[in-house]
Amino acid sequence: MKHFLDLADFSAEEINEMLSLSLKLKREMKEGRSRLLLKDKVLAMVFQKPSLRTRVSFDMAMRDLGGDALYLSPQEIGLGKRESIADISRVLSGYVHIVMARVFAHQHILELARWSKVPVINGLSDYNHPCQALADALTIKEEFGDLKGLNVAYIGDGNNVAVSLMKIVTKLGGNFIIANPEDYDMPEDDIEQSREFAKNTGSSIILLRDPQAAAEGAHVIYTDTWTSMGQEEEAQKREKVFPPYQVNDELLKLADPKAIVLHCLPAHRGQEITDDVADGPQSRIFPQAENRMHAQKAILVTLLLGGDPDEKFSPNPFLFP
Repeated sequence: MKHFLDLADFSAEEINEMLSLSLKLKREMKEGRSRLLLKDKVLAMVFQKPSLRTRVSFDMAMRDLGGDALYLSPQEIGLGKRESIADISRVLSGYVHIVMARVFAHQHILELARWSKVPVINGLSDYNHPCQALADALTIKEEFGDLKGLNVAYIGDGNNVAVSLMKIVTKLGGNFIIANPEDYDMPEDDIEQSREFAKNTGSSIILLRDPQAAAEGAHVIYTDTWTSMGQEEEAQKREKVFPPYQVNDELLKLADPKAIVLHCLPAHRGQEITDDVADGPQSRIFPQAENRMHAQKAILVTLLLGGDPDEKFSPNPFLFP
């Protein structure tokens, strides 16, 4: 049994198969011919952190595939508080076919997976965000056809989103560039791991402090909120550190003329990104948000069915016929 906890657990081939399936399922849905691949399957959605995109995208993914989803709020379970995570995992996996959890501490998702009898999906932890990264890669591939050789520049905090983005970009042959302030770096172990991925694919990782240098010639400009949920006590300090890392029109002009802008949302407009960029012609923020649903459909089908039952992937599945 395989869980979806960290993109490092998957080969580039497996990731590309999920991306191929994502686009296939997206096309089928748009054409009104969705297959009920997960009929009679039930997903439990466990939330420590609330979320618009994670809750609705997983719920609608299951509905589109013929299954059902149960929302479990922080108050209903009290993960690790009312009872142990091990007990919760063993009880819950006796009721449903698959579990998605959005947690604060990454250790909680690992504990859920350790004791679960069914696949567990990491909907977000303080360490990483693999579901988001798969949707990001899908959005980039829809735009450019492939990540190979692309320059993906992340501007801002070296947080959980940055960690997963770095892993998927380097696994798929893209060059990952990050510009972040001092003391807001990604974990060194993950950087070294991703350097190995980059070595295998002929790509690179560039670590910078200067956002202008990172944006120079970039094909993708990516940003995220300066203060994530659970870091509220740091907000005042962060608001003094991060203003030079704002993604605005001036920064975007340094990128490739055909560059796109991504943001995992929610956005704090006027802080990490300006309205004119978020709503501008190069923004792909809202197609990216929609792609959470399509990418997660592929994750669900892969974990529950082992992949697309048709097993027929076109030579270039990232281009619409």
